[in-house]
Amino acid sequence: MPFWFPLGGKPMSLIWWLPIAIVALLALAVVVWRTRRKVRRATPLAQAKQRFHVQRERLEAKFIQLAAAHATPDAPQWTDCTFDDDVAYVRSRTTGELSAFVAVTIAAEDAGAAPGGTSDAVGNLQAGTAVFRFDLDHWETDGRAILNLSPSEAVQHFRNDLEFVEEEFAHRS
Repeated sequence: MPFWFPLGGKPMSLIWWLPIAIVALLALAVVVWRTRRKVRRATPLAQAKQRFHVQRERLEAKFIQLAAAHATPDAPQWTDCTFDDDVAYVRSRTTGELSAFVAVTIAAEDAGAAPGGTSDAVGNLQAGTAVFRFDLDHWETDGRAILNLSPSEAVQHFRNDLEFVEEEFAHRS
Protein backbone atom coordinates (compact mmCIF):
# COMPACT_ATOMS: atom_id res chain seq x y z
CA MET A 1 0.00 0.00 0.00
CA PRO A 2 1.45 3.42 -0.93
CA PHE A 3 2.38 5.76 1.87
CA TRP A 4 0.12 8.55 0.65
CA PHE A 5 -2.90 8.52 -1.63
CA PRO A 6 -3.15 11.92 -3.35
CA LEU A 7 -6.40 13.60 -4.31
CA GLY A 8 -9.28 11.87 -2.70
CA GLY A 9 -7.34 8.87 -1.50
CA LYS A 10 -7.17 8.02 2.15
CA PRO A 11 -3.91 9.01 3.84
CA MET A 12 -2.42 6.53 6.21
CA SER A 13 -2.23 7.91 9.67
CA LEU A 14 0.80 10.16 9.62
CA ILE A 15 0.41 11.23 13.21
CA TRP A 16 2.59 8.37 14.53
CA TRP A 17 5.83 9.85 13.13
CA LEU A 18 5.31 13.35 14.55
CA PRO A 19 6.29 12.48 18.17
CA ILE A 20 9.27 10.51 16.89
CA ALA A 21 10.46 13.49 14.82
CA ILE A 22 10.03 15.86 17.78
CA VAL A 23 11.96 13.56 20.11
CA ALA A 24 14.72 13.14 17.49
CA LEU A 25 15.03 16.93 17.02
CA LEU A 26 15.14 17.50 20.77
CA ALA A 27 17.81 14.81 21.15
CA LEU A 28 19.85 16.42 18.38
CA ALA A 29 19.52 19.85 20.04
CA VAL A 30 20.73 18.41 23.36
CA VAL A 31 23.71 16.73 21.69
CA VAL A 32 24.68 19.96 19.89
CA TRP A 33 24.26 22.01 23.09
CA ARG A 34 26.37 19.58 25.17
CA THR A 35 29.07 19.39 22.51
CA ARG A 36 29.31 23.19 22.32
CA ARG A 37 29.42 23.38 26.11
CA LYS A 38 32.20 20.77 26.27
CA VAL A 39 34.21 22.65 23.64
CA ARG A 40 33.85 25.86 25.65
CA ARG A 41 34.98 24.12 28.83
CA ALA A 42 37.69 22.17 27.00
CA THR A 43 39.70 25.25 26.11
CA PRO A 44 42.28 25.35 28.87
CA LEU A 45 42.07 28.41 31.07
CA ALA A 46 45.75 29.17 30.48
CA GLN A 47 45.17 29.28 26.73
CA ALA A 48 42.09 31.51 27.10
CA LYS A 49 44.01 33.86 29.43
CA GLN A 50 46.89 34.08 26.97
CA ARG A 51 44.47 34.94 24.16
CA PHE A 52 42.83 37.58 26.36
CA HIS A 53 46.16 39.33 26.88
CA VAL A 54 46.99 39.16 23.17
CA GLN A 55 43.57 40.56 22.19
CA ARG A 56 43.10 42.95 25.13
CA GLU A 57 43.98 46.22 23.39
CA ARG A 58 41.56 45.46 20.54
CA LEU A 59 38.89 44.38 23.05
CA GLU A 60 39.17 47.57 25.08
CA ALA A 61 38.89 49.71 21.93
CA LYS A 62 35.88 47.69 20.78
CA PHE A 63 34.31 47.99 24.24
CA ILE A 64 34.56 51.80 24.14
CA GLN A 65 33.26 51.93 20.56
CA LEU A 66 30.25 49.72 21.34
CA ALA A 67 29.55 51.54 24.62
CA ALA A 68 29.33 54.81 22.69
CA ALA A 69 26.96 53.15 20.20
CA HIS A 70 24.69 52.01 23.05
CA ALA A 71 24.57 55.47 24.65
CA THR A 72 21.13 56.95 25.18
CA PRO A 73 20.36 60.64 24.70
CA ASP A 74 19.32 61.14 28.35
CA ALA A 75 22.48 59.51 29.78
CA PRO A 76 25.65 61.55 30.23
CA GLN A 77 28.20 60.95 27.49
CA TRP A 78 31.38 59.14 28.46
CA THR A 79 34.46 61.31 28.10
CA ASP A 80 36.96 58.68 29.21
CA CYS A 81 37.14 55.04 30.26
CA THR A 82 40.13 53.70 32.16
CA PHE A 83 40.68 49.95 32.46
CA ASP A 84 42.33 48.34 35.45
CA ASP A 85 45.08 45.77 34.81
CA ASP A 86 43.59 43.07 37.08
CA VAL A 87 41.27 40.48 35.53
CA ALA A 88 38.70 38.18 37.19
CA TYR A 89 37.74 35.08 35.19
CA VAL A 90 34.26 33.66 35.75
CA ARG A 91 32.19 30.90 34.18
CA SER A 92 28.45 30.71 33.58
CA ARG A 93 26.92 27.92 35.66
CA THR A 94 24.39 27.08 32.92
CA THR A 95 26.30 27.45 29.65
CA GLY A 96 29.91 27.06 30.78
CA GLU A 97 30.83 30.27 28.95
CA LEU A 98 34.04 31.86 30.23
CA SER A 99 34.07 35.61 30.84
CA ALA A 100 36.68 38.12 31.93
CA PHE A 101 35.68 40.96 34.25
CA VAL A 102 37.86 44.06 34.26
CA ALA A 103 37.33 47.02 36.57
CA VAL A 104 36.73 50.30 34.75
CA THR A 105 36.49 53.92 35.81
CA ILE A 106 34.19 55.91 33.58
CA ALA A 107 34.35 59.67 33.31
CA ALA A 108 31.17 61.30 32.05
CA GLU A 109 30.50 64.87 31.06
CA ASP A 110 28.63 66.90 33.65
CA ALA A 111 25.05 67.32 32.46
CA GLY A 112 24.62 70.46 34.61
CA ALA A 113 27.82 72.24 33.59
CA ALA A 114 27.80 75.07 31.12
CA PRO A 115 29.56 74.33 27.84
CA GLY A 116 33.22 75.28 28.12
CA GLY A 117 32.90 75.85 31.86
CA THR A 118 34.93 74.13 34.52
CA SER A 119 33.39 71.22 36.33
CA ASP A 120 34.26 68.92 39.16
CA ALA A 121 35.74 66.02 37.19
CA VAL A 122 36.06 63.82 40.28
CA GLY A 123 32.29 64.04 40.80
CA ASN A 124 31.70 62.59 37.34
CA LEU A 125 33.64 59.36 37.83
CA GLN A 126 31.77 56.09 38.03
CA ALA A 127 33.17 52.66 38.80
CA GLY A 128 32.05 49.57 36.96
CA THR A 129 33.04 46.27 35.42
CA ALA A 130 33.64 45.68 31.72
CA VAL A 131 32.54 42.23 30.55
CA PHE A 132 34.39 40.22 27.91
CA ARG A 133 33.20 36.77 26.74
CA PHE A 134 35.31 33.90 25.41
CA ASP A 135 33.62 32.42 22.34
CA LEU A 136 35.24 29.09 21.38
CA ASP A 137 38.63 30.51 20.36
CA HIS A 138 38.50 34.30 20.69
CA TRP A 139 37.27 37.00 23.05
CA GLU A 140 34.32 39.31 22.37
CA THR A 141 32.51 42.19 24.04
CA ASP A 142 29.15 43.84 23.54
CA GLY A 143 30.31 47.13 25.10
CA ARG A 144 28.19 46.87 28.22
CA ALA A 145 29.43 47.50 31.74
CA ILE A 146 28.06 46.41 35.09
CA LEU A 147 27.93 49.83 36.73
CA ASN A 148 28.63 50.52 40.41
CA LEU A 149 30.07 47.03 41.00
CA SER A 150 33.71 45.98 41.02
CA PRO A 151 34.51 42.62 39.40
CA SER A 152 34.45 40.81 42.76
CA GLU A 153 31.17 42.52 43.71
CA ALA A 154 29.69 41.58 40.33
CA VAL A 155 30.65 37.92 40.83
CA GLN A 156 29.08 38.02 44.31
CA HIS A 157 25.95 39.74 42.99
CA PHE A 158 25.48 37.17 40.21
CA ARG A 159 26.69 34.19 42.29
CA ASN A 160 23.66 32.08 41.29
CA ASP A 161 24.59 32.41 37.61
CA LEU A 162 28.38 32.71 37.74
CA GLU A 163 31.18 30.79 39.36
CA PHE A 164 34.53 32.38 40.11
CA VAL A 165 37.38 30.67 38.22
CA GLU A 166 40.51 32.70 38.84
CA GLU A 167 41.74 36.22 39.49
CA GLU A 168 44.84 37.61 37.86
CA PHE A 169 46.61 40.52 39.48
CA ALA A 170 48.88 42.86 37.58
CA HIS A 171 52.43 43.19 38.76
CA ARG A 172 52.71 46.52 40.52
CA SER A 173 55.96 48.18 41.45
